[in-house]
Amino acid sequence: MVKIIITEKLKNDILKKFKKDSKKIFKLIYSLKENPKKGKKIGHVSNIIIKELKYEKFRFYFITNGFKIKFLKTEDLQSLVIKFVRMSDKKSQQKTINEIKSILKKLGEEGF
Repeated sequence: MVKIIITEKLKNDILKKFKKDSKKIFKLIYSLKENPKKGKKIGHVSNIIIKELKYEKFRFYFITNGFKIKFLKTEDLQSLVIKFVRMSDKKSQQKTINEIKSILKKLGEEGF
């Protein structure tokens, strides 16, 4: 079973920003349990892949183990952890991606 983790800060940001639509966003996020290969790869640091999911003009960024996603079949992804860490709009997309990469390089996955 794929485990989805949403950082507390991101969860609060989603609830504050989207109010009623937050249910749709959480449904989109948890849809990765059924299809963990979903999302656009936007970068990597070491063996950690950074991917994004889009909802209208917003992007939700998550990190996961690149080796498992790339080489295992969907039904074999028993111990995969997907951690949602940030969101951005189109204007601040590159700044947010660079921030995620910087945190991963300095502190690793525990930085979130």
